[in-house]
Amino acid sequence: MAETVVGTVTVRDVPAAAFIAAYAQVLKNNDKFLVPKWADTVKTGVHKELAPYDPDWYFIRTAAVARKIYLRQGTGVGALKKRFGGAYRRGTLPKIHQDASGAVIRNAILMLDELKITEKCGKGGRKITSVGQRALDQVARQVALGEA
Repeated sequence: MAETVVGTVTVRDVPAAAFIAAYAQVLKNNDKFLVPKWADTVKTGVHKELAPYDPDWYFIRTAAVARKIYLRQGTGVGALKKRFGGAYRRGTLPKIHQDASGAVIRNAILMLDELKITEKCGKGGRKITSVGQRALDQVARQVALGEA
């Protein structure tokens, strides 16, 4: 993927997994980004049995939340809970969808607000600021060039 890139590169132009991993690394290296104390013990939803094994899961989740807000302005906590939810296994009964933890997503959005990546939208939800769009597009360009 180390080809020459002509023109602007946005978050839409790069693979999701590569962008999320690169932006999670950027968040991890940022001194202003604070991980909550409860992040090592909390589950990401009712449908999960255990907390995540990856110690950097909070950075990855926050990067994924930032990407989802970038792709669809005005997205709120409720929509993100549905997006990050999963199948709730109920034994012999059929599986049903279970939303993800709202506290984890809400805290991630508040951290993005403090970093001036997102801001409240007039009609509800969040949107990416101009500073945030520039930062996310810069990471996307690095991913497209193969630097990240």
